[in-house]
Amino acid sequence: MKHNIYLVGMGPGKEEMMTGEALKALEAADVIIGYTVYIKLLGERFADKEMRTTPMRQEEERCKLCFEEAKKGKQVAMVCSGDAGIYGMASLLYEMGKEYPDTEIFVIPGITAACSGAAVLGAPLNHDFCVISLSDLLTPWEKIEKRLLAAAGGDFAIAIYNPSSHKRKDYLKKACDILLRVIEEERPCGYVENIGREGTKAVTCTLRELRDTQVNMFTTVFIGNSDTELIHGKLVTKRGYHIERNTDIK
Repeated sequence: MKHNIYLVGMGPGKEEMMTGEALKALEAADVIIGYTVYIKLLGERFADKEMRTTPMRQEEERCKLCFEEAKKGKQVAMVCSGDAGIYGMASLLYEMGKEYPDTEIFVIPGITAACSGAAVLGAPLNHDFCVISLSDLLTPWEKIEKRLLAAAGGDFAIAIYNPSSHKRKDYLKKACDILLRVIEEERPCGYVENIGREGTKAVTCTLRELRDTQVNMFTTVFIGNSDTELIHGKLVTKRGYHIERNTDIK
């Protein structure tokens, strides 16, 4: 008998920003498992469900809990903020799933911060882009630096996750200093705090101004490419349609 686990991307946490498929999976679940903060974001709609939580940095225990509950015959849903396959729990759940061949994992996609933050700012990711996390908890800083330089050298627009925390207050400044080796100081940038939640704040600025900005851990940062500009206060990375319009077609 196959046991099922539904790994649900809940976006920023607001019901309006969850997909119908995500809501359906949560409604069908016998037990919902997740990080304490994410469970609270679900509000009262699923209050009748059995809820199981673990604190931050207990990701393996959370996944193990999913498999144990599924083994009991329960329909299990585990929630992740944003999308479970983008800096989320999907890879770990699949890795641990090797030990549970009778359990099938279904990933339900969610709106990640790159998408929801870009929508608030305008269209900063409208051409090729990279998503880079500044958290060195699982990735050495030397590798993060290489990725920043590669993205800047390739003229990608960049979405930066985890730009700051209590222990990494200067990491965004460090990242901007790395980018400034390749990118001009006046490059249009922006950042959004508390995306899709109460107190959402969006700011546009230059790369130089961004360097001297203190952001919090609930912020996503956007670096434009060489074709990015501010249009009526919105951060817009052009796709190239203006070039096509100005080219004679023979």
